[in-house]
Amino acid sequence: MTAEYSAHHLQVLEGLEAVRKRPGMYIGSNGSPGLMHCMWEIIDNSVDEAVAGNGDLISIILRSDGSVEVQDRGRGVPVDVEPRTGLSGVEVVFTKLHAGGKFGGGSYAASGGLHGVGASVVNALSERLDVEVDRGGKVYAMSFHRGEPGVFADSG
Repeated sequence: MTAEYSAHHLQVLEGLEAVRKRPGMYIGSNGSPGLMHCMWEIIDNSVDEAVAGNGDLISIILRSDGSVEVQDRGRGVPVDVEPRTGLSGVEVVFTKLHAGGKFGGGSYAASGGLHGVGASVVNALSERLDVEVDRGGKVYAMSFHRGEPGVFADSG
């Protein structure tokens, strides 16, 4: 064996970069099963709200352009600033791996969504993801392109 192999050959992927580089590790495949896994991740969040008694309607719309819209009448993703990151709750949930209200914070007594990879992985693998949250009589919106937040010129 002549090829050198040392620590400088190692690559460390951080955050959502790892998801985009190896999506199969997170959602099982790049095909239809992976797409269904992503859809169920978001749907599970709505179901968890309903099971917890915080929601009473879930709507799933399959659009002709290939996009999917999931709406629910739950509490909505927190929009206030998460103190450790300085980011809004929406940005934390959709951009940070292993972030959410299902890890012992008392928000959910039971959760169907803990078996999955979370909204951040769905966001990282989505060409475009738009979030709209209705809380406290106000509407908050945030858009992402492959996991990165921003403002985009197109309408959707």
